[in-house]
Amino acid sequence: MKYALVTLIFTCTMGSISAQEYHKTAHGITTWIRDTNINIAFLNPSTVRVIKAPAGHTYTKESLSVIARPQDVKLTVTEKGSYLYLKSREIEVEVNKTTGALVFLTVGGEPLLKEKYPGPRFTEFNDAGSATFSVYQPFVLEDDEAIYGLGQLQNGKMVQRNQTKRLLQGNVENVVPFFQSVKGYGLFWDNYSPTTFKDDPHETSFRSEVGDCIDYYFMYGKNADGVIAQMRTLTGDAPMFPLWTYGFWQSKERYKSQEETVGVVKKYRELGVPLDGIIQDWQYWGHNYLWNAMDFQNPLFGNPQKMVDDIHSLHAHLIISIWSSFGPATKPYRELDKNGMLFNFTTWPQSGLEAWPPNMDYPSGVCVYDAYHPKARDIYWKYLSEGLFTYGINGWWMDSTEPNHLDWKPEDFDTPTYLGSFRKVRNAYPLLTVGGVYDH
Repeated sequence: MKYALVTLIFTCTMGSISAQEYHKTAHGITTWIRDTNINIAFLNPSTVRVIKAPAGHTYTKESLSVIARPQDVKLTVTEKGSYLYLKSREIEVEVNKTTGALVFLTVGGEPLLKEKYPGPRFTEFNDAGSATFSVYQPFVLEDDEAIYGLGQLQNGKMVQRNQTKRLLQGNVENVVPFFQSVKGYGLFWDNYSPTTFKDDPHETSFRSEVGDCIDYYFMYGKNADGVIAQMRTLTGDAPMFPLWTYGFWQSKERYKSQEETVGVVKKYRELGVPLDGIIQDWQYWGHNYLWNAMDFQNPLFGNPQKMVDDIHSLHAHLIISIWSSFGPATKPYRELDKNGMLFNFTTWPQSGLEAWPPNMDYPSGVCVYDAYHPKARDIYWKYLSEGLFTYGINGWWMDSTEPNHLDWKPEDFDTPTYLGSFRKVRNAYPLLTVGGVYDH
């Protein structure tokens, strides 16, 4: 993975420095106010990182999503009474030295976003045996201020005001703890645990179940395009798809044989209806115990190379479904299981039988793999590259990258991963598993 390891360690003891003092750092300041350490760092003239933690708390924060490195930014730091001001050529940050609350402003002094006081809360939390915190930070928005974002949601809303939303990756919703305002700024909450976004007449806040610190980024873009540009700088560019993906694609629940898949493409050509590609969904691998074998073990797909070649000869493209879980009869499962890289919670499909509803007398044994582990991502790629990749398939529909998590139990979040509890890194799973294939 090419994510940056942005590391910060707070080891300061409360009482050694008063609330009115601060230290300049390479990119901003550090100060201690009301038992809270506050670190403010400019990544560029338009983007500010804010980290808060209880005074005396020692930890290392490594970001999975932020790749930007701090630039050398020309800053002025001034004090006026009970306030401290950090100013770049694009934005200004006001620090209340009494309360610790921050205000983000334009260089002309126009307020953009305010932290609410009383402000952050750090609630002690036992995360599967590790002592940490649940973290909370409130802000104050203008009454008529529209904000957009939070991911791809099913709530039918464009403006994400006046709601409480639990941000948790799911099968029909992709969440991102980010919003942007019509005032031309964006806010990215850099936390991967289940997080509650709340907006009501009193506050707009993020509350995460697990966090060694509060860690968020304020970015000013002046307009929507500018904010997205700052977010792309912060977390990385999303490359454009190839031109051939922008045409018409045919897909259904699944095609049950290679003759059916090729036959659909042929029919489009006979009818003269434009078609750029077709998607082959699940069970080309065979029965459920062979789930996601990354190989054509279904006898109805007995000559997969011919299927791919036939589709290409019809001037169409093929995308195929691959998953983040494996059945117990597959080669990837056995190698991942041997290395302790499978999660023990219920995922799809629950039964090894294809009949519906699932017959739990015959459990499938399918398990999600630990995509947080770099070696597990290597194993995933090994079987993909030695199997499906060799046929010249044009693209990969990475399904169930949430991952699919059924019959959820609270103790499931205690499941250990390479990077800590599943609770701690839950929402980063899609980034890690998709990123593993992208990098390889």
